[in-house]
Amino acid sequence: MTNNITTTQRDRRILSFPAVQPCEGISPATLLTSLLSLSQTICNFQPQSFTTQRRNARETTRQIGIILIFLQEREFLIPDSLVLSFSELHFTLQKIHFLLQDCSLQGSRLLILTKSHTVASHFRSLIRTVATVLDVIMPLERFQVCHEVKELVELVAKQARKAKFDVDPNDERARRMVHSVLHQFERGIEPDVSSIREILDYLEIKTWFDCDNEIKFLEQEIVKSESSEFHEREVPILSSLVGLLSYCRGVIFETLELGQNPSNTDQSQGRCSTEMITTTCCVNPEDFRCPISLELMTDPVTVSTGQTYDRSSIHKWLKAGNTTCPKTGESIAKTELVPNVTLKRLIQNFCSDNGISIAKSSNRSRDMTKTVAAGSPAAAHAVQFLTWFLTNRLVFGTTEQKNKAAYEIRVLARSSIFNRACLVEVGAVSPLLELLKIEDAHAIDKSTQENAISALLKLTKHSSGPESVMESGGLKPILSVLKNGVTLEARQIAAATVFYLSSVKEYRKLIGENPEAIPALVELIQEGTTCGKKNAVVAIFGLLLHPRNHQKVLEAGAVPVLLDVLASSDKEELITESLAVLAALADNVDGALAVFRAKALPLITMMLQSAATSRAGKEHSASVLLSLCVNVGAEVVAVLVKDRTVMPLLYSLLTDGTSHAAKKARFLIRVLQDFNETTTSGLKGCSVPRERSLHQVW
Repeated sequence: MTNNITTTQRDRRILSFPAVQPCEGISPATLLTSLLSLSQTICNFQPQSFTTQRRNARETTRQIGIILIFLQEREFLIPDSLVLSFSELHFTLQKIHFLLQDCSLQGSRLLILTKSHTVASHFRSLIRTVATVLDVIMPLERFQVCHEVKELVELVAKQARKAKFDVDPNDERARRMVHSVLHQFERGIEPDVSSIREILDYLEIKTWFDCDNEIKFLEQEIVKSESSEFHEREVPILSSLVGLLSYCRGVIFETLELGQNPSNTDQSQGRCSTEMITTTCCVNPEDFRCPISLELMTDPVTVSTGQTYDRSSIHKWLKAGNTTCPKTGESIAKTELVPNVTLKRLIQNFCSDNGISIAKSSNRSRDMTKTVAAGSPAAAHAVQFLTWFLTNRLVFGTTEQKNKAAYEIRVLARSSIFNRACLVEVGAVSPLLELLKIEDAHAIDKSTQENAISALLKLTKHSSGPESVMESGGLKPILSVLKNGVTLEARQIAAATVFYLSSVKEYRKLIGENPEAIPALVELIQEGTTCGKKNAVVAIFGLLLHPRNHQKVLEAGAVPVLLDVLASSDKEELITESLAVLAALADNVDGALAVFRAKALPLITMMLQSAATSRAGKEHSASVLLSLCVNVGAEVVAVLVKDRTVMPLLYSLLTDGTSHAAKKARFLIRVLQDFNETTTSGLKGCSVPRERSLHQVW
């Protein structure tokens, strides 16, 4: 019973105690076993685990320790008449366990300090509840326990009724210092560093990693609090604490421990997709909300009417006996819920790129607009002071300080849109680019290059980031890293940066005009890791949105390289993105001919057949086949007509695919049927409708 309780620790908000009453028919023996286990767990907490509330925690564990001795008596049995009372004791001990967990939890030190009075009142209330239970089960003569134990338990009951459990004077002094520092930030005054150091020393936050753990914990608490009724009261203080600790992480902790620079902690930040390139500049976050719950969809599914809802919401709607689509009012012919994988990936990527967390334990998730603002005036000013400090270090610091500043920007820009805006506005882009312009390969520090290019990647995700990069002359150094980066990781991050730059229409032309850009991306598809290949593929997709780049991509040898990816990779996303690029290339005659001459037809058909190919991948495959039919002609159509597996696959897309996939499949079916009818009737001069624009199909 106790084990099930402890597993909720990671999912609950701090200082919330979701204790569970033992079931009504629980046997006295089972209840006693669980009480013993729970009491022992509480007594196992060590004094050194607590940086604050030490006295209250120590007194609590002392009193529970005496109760444990009482429960451990050899002849001790719970009378049936007192099962209810001991169940209440078990319920209270659960809450004590939760409270001690919170007070000793890694990352919760600053938050527990700011809530010192609330925490102390929790200790006081819970111990007095224990005293009340002990009053009910007394006198102890009914239990077979020795006289000394009876005296101890009676003493505990007496002390528990009078226990004050006040805030320790040292805790109170430190708490006041925290609020003083936050008040200074709130007024736009940069606090004295010595005061902040005193707070950190008191909380035993000794390293950059201690500070970072505190920030991550508080960010998780913000997500949880935003879905609670205490949102307006708690989120501002939590945001202020994050701002304070972010300032500490960048300003107070000047160095990272050698060998512990977690350079791979944000690899996922480099991920991008072909869907994103068409939505980067025009995403409407409201499209990601479920029409029923109005919350961010975490598991979007599509019903037979073509509308998409969050699975849990539409499931409740249908379970309630409704048979119509909530949005259109149409009858839902089939109750099958089809996962909308593409939309789910879009939502996840958008959240990742904008520093928005999706709580795994709940359907509710953070409002997308929240990270545009700092959360509180104190947090805003703390981040502003920090961005000024870091930008100054980038310009005037030593080599080590510049590297550290680049890494801090890399971390800071990952967490919110507001942070990115501050960094762009303060002018961090230009000095970051300077770190990439070192031409002497021997003088380039791989860590500095990775941190600088990764920081720039984060900043290009801000709406004004691409413009700042391009106006600062950033294209040349970024492409230099893409082609000749000191590490493969740096090259892969540069490819992702090119992707975000290509989200701006006028920059696609400028990037394509650089003779090194597209060949370097094609080379990375050959040499990179799965993530690097994907970054390069989607960057090429973005560049293909400028028509004049099509020929350059073909000349760089992209088609055979992409086909090699399809033949050798088992990564669904990479295959899907590669098919999307091939579909874009095949959209014109030159591209279609290049795909056909590379003997791609059997491979594309196999992609359409494969169960491992995603729904989006099958749609792209159909698009390639259709383009080959239209742009290459009868030679392709004849091959497809002879392949008996193709037609059933296309009919499958009609029923299971998206509306776009269905249109492509329908047109391709008509092409194949017309060709077959023409050839079987013996007519000559049969042709494929090349003059028809494929854009009319989708």
